[in-house]
Amino acid sequence: MAGRYGRPRSVLRMRTVAGQVFLLQVAIVVLLVAAAMAALVLQSRTDSEREARNRSVAVAESFAHAPGIEPALRSADPTAVLQPRAEAARKATGVDFIVVMNTQGIRYTHPITDRIGKKFVGTLKPALSGAVVTEKIVGTIGPLVQATVPVFGRDGKVIGLVSAGITIKKVSGVVDDQFPLLFGTAAGILVLTTGGTALVSRRLRRQTHGLGPAEMTRMYEHHDAVLHAVREGVIIAGGDGRVLLANDEARRLLDLPPDVEGRQIADLGLDRATAQLLASGRVVTDEVHPVGERLLAVNQRSTDQAGGPPGSVTTLRDTTELRVVTGRADVARGRLKLLYDAGTEIGTTLDVVRTCEELAEFAAARFADIVTVDLAEDVLTGEEPAVFAGAGIEVRRTAAAGIPPDSGLYPVGSPIRFEPSASVGAAITSGEAILEADLPAFSGWQLQNPQRARKIVARGIHSMIAVPLRARGAILGVVMFWRSQVPEPFEEEDLSLAEELVARAGVSIDNARRYTREHTMAVTLQRSLLPRALPEQNAVEAAYRYLPAQAGRSGLGGVGGDWFDIIPLPGARVALVVGDVVGHGLHAAATMGRLRTAVHNFANLDLPPDEILWHLDELVTRIDQDEGAEGAEGAGVTGATCLYAIYDPASGTCTMARAGHVQPLVLRPDGTAETAEVPGGPPLGLGGMPFESWQRELPEGSRLVLFTDGLVEDRDRDLDDGMELLSRTLADHPERTPEETCEAALGALLPELPSDDIALLVARTRVLDAAHIADWDVPPDPSAVAQVRAAAVRKLVDWGLADEAFTTELILSELVTNSIRYASGPIRVRLIRDTSLICEVSDRSSTSPHLRQAATTDEGGRGLFLIAQMAERWGTRYTAGGKVIWTEQALADGGLFAAAADGEDPLR
Repeated sequence: MAGRYGRPRSVLRMRTVAGQVFLLQVAIVVLLVAAAMAALVLQSRTDSEREARNRSVAVAESFAHAPGIEPALRSADPTAVLQPRAEAARKATGVDFIVVMNTQGIRYTHPITDRIGKKFVGTLKPALSGAVVTEKIVGTIGPLVQATVPVFGRDGKVIGLVSAGITIKKVSGVVDDQFPLLFGTAAGILVLTTGGTALVSRRLRRQTHGLGPAEMTRMYEHHDAVLHAVREGVIIAGGDGRVLLANDEARRLLDLPPDVEGRQIADLGLDRATAQLLASGRVVTDEVHPVGERLLAVNQRSTDQAGGPPGSVTTLRDTTELRVVTGRADVARGRLKLLYDAGTEIGTTLDVVRTCEELAEFAAARFADIVTVDLAEDVLTGEEPAVFAGAGIEVRRTAAAGIPPDSGLYPVGSPIRFEPSASVGAAITSGEAILEADLPAFSGWQLQNPQRARKIVARGIHSMIAVPLRARGAILGVVMFWRSQVPEPFEEEDLSLAEELVARAGVSIDNARRYTREHTMAVTLQRSLLPRALPEQNAVEAAYRYLPAQAGRSGLGGVGGDWFDIIPLPGARVALVVGDVVGHGLHAAATMGRLRTAVHNFANLDLPPDEILWHLDELVTRIDQDEGAEGAEGAGVTGATCLYAIYDPASGTCTMARAGHVQPLVLRPDGTAETAEVPGGPPLGLGGMPFESWQRELPEGSRLVLFTDGLVEDRDRDLDDGMELLSRTLADHPERTPEETCEAALGALLPELPSDDIALLVARTRVLDAAHIADWDVPPDPSAVAQVRAAAVRKLVDWGLADEAFTTELILSELVTNSIRYASGPIRVRLIRDTSLICEVSDRSSTSPHLRQAATTDEGGRGLFLIAQMAERWGTRYTAGGKVIWTEQALADGGLFAAAADGEDPLR
């Protein structure tokens, strides 16, 4: 063309094809060169970071494994030993810092000395678990990579950490030096490619100048074929409102005449809105216009925006089928969202009734106007559901939502019997859902209760779906959906949605049922292992409280391992026990029962508290070993504590020992509260450590407050704060009874939802009147036996127990005679009048007599046998200076209680 019109054209002019190709190729080359350089820069950065990471890891691991690092960390001043070494290693390896720290992240070394002793900035948790941590950070010296490695001790545990870091700038200098060469190379490539592109563009320009009629015709035919083959209507209108071009799809969509080209748009017979839009030439995007039975999406643009001829180009797209499909997709999407929301809002608790309420509330708000949920009685109690068959199906209305007043529907709590002859009863029996789209037609559903059916229809309820509630192949009940406000009845698609909704809810309800059953079993086991009533004794006036975790003031609790006990002991004494097994569930409850049984058995040996705990610790250790050998993972007795106290009302002495348990409180009669400083022993099962005893003489009326840590410690309160609050609450109230003391303690310290079990035992001490205790020192002379018998008989007559004199004489004769014959040191006899008559003979010997069956030819060996026959109980307890042999005789008149009835105060 340049030769044709006599003026040269530059290859860079944009209106020529060659110029456009030239600029495009140059742009591509520039982009490729730029991309290559960017890739090189990124690669260099990646290599720099990798090098920094490898070097920091190597330096940190080398220093962490260096000889002497463990002794230095365990030394009195790790900084003095490690700082010079770290600085020397840092300078030798070229890193920016080497920091040695303890497991809490406190620095021992640092190039800047004022940062020693401060917290290390970085990620430490994986390194404390034995892993190597590398991370890229921006520090005060710029972007750097630091590595943190653990230092292991001889026992394989992490005893410290070593971190080494190096800035990326130090390892990236080599690549930076290569940038001039890279830029020079890129410039050369750009010059060469530009020259080559210019040559190709010149040749292309020469080849496109001589297009003939055949080529132009072929190009038009291709354009026309494409224009009329697309599934989108195209209309080109001129500035005078005449149609210049309309393809076949536009003719079909608008029902245009064959001779449409050249005609005015207003003469085409289009509807007014469409004709005005096409003639206006205004810009629109995806504007929907109804044309006949079609919905057309219209896009229109002006043709003179870039200096072209006046007019407009309009495209038309048929969206009728798309709208139908979109509507169906919207419905499906809405139902999927409903089911998804149901999964998040139904089954949030493991309570059967609450889960049914969530189902009813959700479905009434999102799917139906009224929803009722009926469950079998067995499901409500946690039992396996029975097979529905036979004459009738009995359920109970468990939840309902949206029921209007006087609607004829059963209220919540009502028992319902579905008849198999009615449609709902048949559906439950067969397990198939039913749809009653037109309730006023009374097609069989009304046979359940015709009178209620008429009230339901009269209230405007016109459609119903009944879906059996199934889970794991069993039918739990039935869910019924009703419509009254929405005029449209339920359809088949609603039936499938209801089935899916009920199926998902059924799993949650069955999970709640199974939990209810297991929880009931666990609670029953725990209740059977705890004391059901306090034993009869006169040593203390006691009250107790037990609250499992999550019980609160009005909720159902869980199953835990806390326990308490009051055990009567010989000599009118009593043992007070409080224990705690860490954890919840059946295992904790079973462990608690084993420990409580063991405590009872050891208490029968009449040992002091510290020895009781020692034997209990040995037992727990042996249980753990046996169960560990059997591979019963998690079945051992772990985290168990115990407090054991013995109170003697004859002397007012209290002796305590504890194994890892919290300290008890002592409330004195004057109102002061103090913590009993019982020496602390390790929790049960650790072994190897002795237990120590705490012994004090308590004034009459003192209150012993024994409890587990759940009372004073909670997620929002530590142990010390809880102990202080308990002391303030119970102090200065000497008039409170044990029951009132328990209420005051729980009222002040009990949270809404306790996170741990709480066992509380309050015992107010009593002291036996000296008039009900008689004791004598017996010389080691056989003739003294008769004197003791006579003195004992006189005392029994004074007590009004003359009927017990003969038996008591025989018992004392045998016991005192054995002490004189076989024991050494002073012998002492004591009679105690309590709920029973107690005889005690103490001596300095630690040898206990044994009961045996004497042969007919034996001259002795029948004394203890006679004592065992005449006394209700007998036994031996050891003291620091010897032993005490005791017997108990039941009193027909009730002992101290008879004395109280005669006007005598047996307990001061």
